Amino acid sequence: MKTKTLEELFHETLKDIYYAERKILRALPKMARGANSEELKAAFQKHEEETQMQVERLQQVFELIGKPARGKTCPAIDGIIEEGEEALQAFANSPALDASLIAAAQAVEHYEIARYGTLHRWAQVMGMKDAAKLLDQTLQEEGMTDESLTQLADGSINQAALQAA
Repeated sequence: MKTKTLEELFHETLKDIYYAERKILRALPKMARGANSEELKAAFQKHEEETQMQVERLQQVFELIGKPARGKTCPAIDGIIEEGEEALQAFANSPALDASLIAAAQAVEHYEIARYGTLHRWAQVMGMKDAAKLLDQTLQEEGMTDESLTQLADGSINQAALQAA
């Protein structure tokens, strides 16, 4: 049996996050439509635009490694997105809806941060400076998105959900 390499692991993980980002692109408009808070709607819309750029960056990384931009099914992101869709239904017309949407969105962000952090480090180890730079750019964006969601939650969303209880 052939030993797997870090390059192969990098490629497999790249396919995983490519699938995830494209799946997230389809979920974000639903989340924006479901949100009550105008600030949260705007945050989801902004992240949709960022995610499109992130997909384009991933396509550049695929080009750099000489592989076609293809995803592979990622059960983890499928499950996280399914939980978000369940929250939309379970908390519809509830003051806690926006808090549940932020929680679901942060689960997505944390998954992305884990994947991009790993891919970035592997690219550095393999001397793939251009790929590392692209991946780090997305990693930084994901961290900022997570922080802005936390600020929204702390600023008004969580308190509004609590007040209505």
